[in-house]
Amino acid sequence: MATYTITELAREFDITPRAIRFYEDQGLISPTREGPSGRNRVYTARERTHLKLTLRGKRLGLSLSDIKSLVDMYDSPKDTALQLQSFLLVLARHRAALEVQQEDIEIMLAEISAHEEESKRLLILTDPENPK
Repeated sequence: MATYTITELAREFDITPRAIRFYEDQGLISPTREGPSGRNRVYTARERTHLKLTLRGKRLGLSLSDIKSLVDMYDSPKDTALQLQSFLLVLARHRAALEVQQEDIEIMLAEISAHEEESKRLLILTDPENPK
């Protein structure tokens, strides 16, 4: 059975060992311990997959609790339909939140544009020789 060190996984996924330890603290991965006093972390192919799922969820912008739910589903009995329905619910909630953020950003950008235009107009009024 293939095993990995924290350094190997960090290099493979281009993250820091500290990030991997953080995900371990959050219960997203749980390596076995070997060596003197259990100091060395050993990751199995299963843990590597959990890390990969965690990083994929992070790229999607999911919360750690949503990611943990998805990782836990990966280990559950293979009821694919239930897993996919749960995943779709997580994605729908996340999409709704992003759409609200997008609306807020569009409003803020419009406000910034209005302030920029007003500032430019005032600059021209105060120094008509030097329009900026």
